[in-house]
This record gives sequence, C-alpha cells and structure tokens, in this order.
Amino acid sequence: LPALSLFPSFSSALYFANMAAALVGGAFLSAILQVLFDRLASREVVNFFRGEKHDDKLLYKLKRALRTVNVVLTDAEDKEITNPAVKDWLDDLQDAVYHADDLLDEIATQAMRCKFEAESQSTTNQVRDITSTSVSLLDEDIKQIIERLEDFAKENDVLGLKDVGRKQSKRVPEKIIKLLLSADEGANNEIRVIPIVGMGGIGKTTLAQYAYNDRRVDEHFHIKAWVCVSEEFDIFMVTKTILAAVTSSANSDVTNLNQLQVKLKGELSGKKFLIVLDDVWNHNYENWDMLRSPFRGGAQGSKIIVTTRNQSVASIMQTVPTHCLGVLSDEDSWSLFAKHAFENGDPGAHPNLESIGKEIVKKCK
Repeated sequence: LPALSLFPSFSSALYFANMAAALVGGAFLSAILQVLFDRLASREVVNFFRGEKHDDKLLYKLKRALRTVNVVLTDAEDKEITNPAVKDWLDDLQDAVYHADDLLDEIATQAMRCKFEAESQSTTNQVRDITSTSVSLLDEDIKQIIERLEDFAKENDVLGLKDVGRKQSKRVPEKIIKLLLSADEGANNEIRVIPIVGMGGIGKTTLAQYAYNDRRVDEHFHIKAWVCVSEEFDIFMVTKTILAAVTSSANSDVTNLNQLQVKLKGELSGKKFLIVLDDVWNHNYENWDMLRSPFRGGAQGSKIIVTTRNQSVASIMQTVPTHCLGVLSDEDSWSLFAKHAFENGDPGAHPNLESIGKEIVKKCK
C-alpha cells in the first residue's frame, strides 16, 4: 500500500518534468530565433550582403520566413504536449533554425576572411575569385533554408497553429489600431510616428504585425510597407527598400538618393500610407529628418510605426506617446508557466510541485 501511494507522486513528478522540459525547449527555440534576428540585423551581416554582390532580397526573405514561424511558436509550444504532430513540427523546425544559425556563422567567418585578405595587395585577385564562388554557394544555401522555412509556414493551417501572441498583446494592439485609424488634428503636414519600445525578444515586432495585418488597417490605408532596418541606418537602402515595397519593383537602376526620394514622394503623394520601420537603432535626428522627407507628401492620416530597443531612438522619431513593452510580472510569468506545466493550467492538483515550479519561474526571469 505505501508503494501504491507513492506511485501517483512519482508519476506526477515525471509528468511535471516532461512539461517543464517542453516549456524550456520551446523557450530555448524562441531565444535562438531572437538571436538570429539580431544577427541578421547586425552591421557585419548587412555590410557583407551589400558589399559582396549577394541578392540582398534573400536577406529580407530569410527574415520574413523566420518571422512567419516565430509568430506561431507560442501556440505550438502550448500544443506540443498533447499533439505529437506539433511536437514533430517543432523538432524539425529546431533543426532548420540550427542550420540557419550555422549559415550565419559561415557568413560571419567569410566576411572576416575577406576583410583580412583584402588588406593584402598581393592576394587581391584571389579574394575576388574566392568571393565570387562563395557568393554563389551562400546564396544557394540561403534559398534552401528559406524554402524549408516556408514549408513549415505552410503547415501552420494544417496543424491549427495561430499567432496567439502574448497575454498583453490582445489589449495593446487595439490602442495602436485606434491610433492608426484616427484622423490627425492640426494643419501641419507632419506624419504621426508611433514608437514601440522594448528589450530584444519582448514582442515588439509581433505587436506591430498584429496592427499591420488587421483587416481594418488594410481597408484604411491605400499603401502599406514593412521595412526591416537593422543596426546600420543606411538612408539610401532604407529608402530603396520602401520604394521597392510600394511599387513592387527593385528600382535597381537608381543609384542616387535624391532620385530615389523624388520617386518615393511621387508614389506616396496624396495617398494615405502606413510604413513600419522594424528594429531601428538610429540616434541621429538629421538622418531621420532626411529619411522622412518624401513622407510629407502623403495624405492626412498617414502613419509610421517604429520598433526599437532604445527609448532615445523613439524620442527622436515619435509624435505620439511611446508604447513600452515591459517584462511579464511575477503573476503573469507563473500563469504562463502553469499553463504549460499543469493539466488545464491548474497547479492545485499538484500542490507539492507548485513551489518547485515557482522557483523555476524565478530563475527563468
């Protein structure tokens, strides 16, 4: 009889351990994805793509493919415990993400090698040959990873995975959406800029995506464009990317910033537009002032959303109060953990494990 009375406790502990392992595994994958986003936006990677004649559209497509799977991770992590197909999907996704991370390691290594070799005049021709071969191989590897990630995204509907977001994201987007749909007061021609500020991985991009993809927002604006900016605020490249998104054309023949801005102003003139500038690091007001010059021709009610980690960046660009995303409270953190670790999210059935779970939550924060 004593042995029988101990068995449920052992079973519960084993169940709890499996739940915790699944939660940690999912959180680990989310963390890896955030690292990838940071590396893709880094100066080294961006400069390498621009300087070595890569197809810079691949960098954007890779970010977009990663974002597509990233936004359903919360739902997938919630369902993997009871749905083997979702668990297999997450396991395979983790393998693909590791491959993407390895590829970025290779890019960083090649960027450093080319930089060192370029400093030697005697190896100039060798560098050119190495670079030409490497560019072709790397582009092909990136295409394969993008295709693989896109295959994962296609399975979202089949598996019933949705962008459920964080607990706070159901409230905050509505405030942002109301700002986007509001009429602008005042006679000045300034475009309203809505900053979303928070630490890396807190959900800034996901929050912006909620607002950007809302049906009401789609119907409200004539033009929408989403631009991943990166650590280096290159006005020419950002303007070119916005123009390409607006016109569905690469505009590769334009090499002058003034010409680009004239074209962009013409496309936006008299139209109500929404532009998202994702992951902005620029602290220079003059750069921002120059970038927004073509925006002033847009129709009243045009808006810009900016996501950034830095409050000073938001202060330079904002025209409305900043939306700051903070970390989860102790109560929300425990609620999220319990939802994953206990059946029906209720720790009451395992009071002996509740204190252990709360200690785990403290270490995770």
